[in-house]
Amino acid sequence: MQSPKITNGPIVLLTSVGLIAMLAAYFLPIWWVALTAPNYPKDAFPQGIRIHFHFDGVYNGCSVAGSGSKRQNEVIQQDLDEKVERYNPIIDAAKDVNKGAEGLDCVHEMNTINHYVGMFPISTGAPVEKPLAKFFFGFFAVMLLGFMVPESARKLRLGVLVAGFAGVAGWMLVDQYVLGHLDAHVSSYVRDATAYFNEPAKIQHWGEVVRTVSHGAIAGLILAMVVVVIGTARSRRFSLLLAGVPALLPFFFVVTYSAWLWFFGHNLHPWGAFTVKPFMPTVFGEGKVAQFSTYSYPYWGFGLLLVVFASLMLALLLRRKQLRELAAG
Repeated sequence: MQSPKITNGPIVLLTSVGLIAMLAAYFLPIWWVALTAPNYPKDAFPQGIRIHFHFDGVYNGCSVAGSGSKRQNEVIQQDLDEKVERYNPIIDAAKDVNKGAEGLDCVHEMNTINHYVGMFPISTGAPVEKPLAKFFFGFFAVMLLGFMVPESARKLRLGVLVAGFAGVAGWMLVDQYVLGHLDAHVSSYVRDATAYFNEPAKIQHWGEVVRTVSHGAIAGLILAMVVVVIGTARSRRFSLLLAGVPALLPFFFVVTYSAWLWFFGHNLHPWGAFTVKPFMPTVFGEGKVAQFSTYSYPYWGFGLLLVVFASLMLALLLRRKQLRELAAG
């Protein structure tokens, strides 16, 4: 059998780029959303009420007021309580009194705005996907490590997959069940869901649904690991999926993000102060809801996901050509 003309070096390089970009994207905001309105003046809120969507949650996108801005001059940037040392004009004159102070919590602010039309808190979205995202990323990372192994070392590839998947599965089971993070997450979900619309029996049922679906997702991920190992052992071409599935991460995100936006816009609680017709929040671009202008755009993390897609698809094409050469030889 002749050696393939395409060596494994370029495949390893491209896959490594995709792997690094994927892991970096997990820690970065993927998408941002902002609301602007006349009662949020641009000087005080230059980016509006802004939030950042990560794979593992939604985070504050507002920053501390800039130097010289109206908001800095008029707003106390840190709440004072009995634990905060008071400012002494003599001994503290050289201190930065704003050091450690935080800007407006825009996640809370947006939740407050949304609840007036009957929308549930943002944190209740993707209640299964967010806490399990790190394990799916671990799953994809192991697949990519297996993909880097040359076709001439299939036993090594299987060893990498088995060892890696065992590590991810063990990590997931300990994290979710032994350390009790699944129970803690369900309790947090129920608490957040009742923040504005307190229907304990109904929302407690939702919590149990989240728990049940989480059990299914955990079992499904472990089953997927088994399928990948068996498929890779039986077929060379199956190994193409080791890079093909992680490459689709940007599409997975957009589909999931859009689906949850639809859910929020079409499941408005009747107890909202204002009645609006069910609507689809803006996925990409600018929109208008009542007096609010809405903005929704990809952020740095999504750019890295596109790097993941491009690099892995190139690696996939090279490996596919490599497999054809091996079959022809």
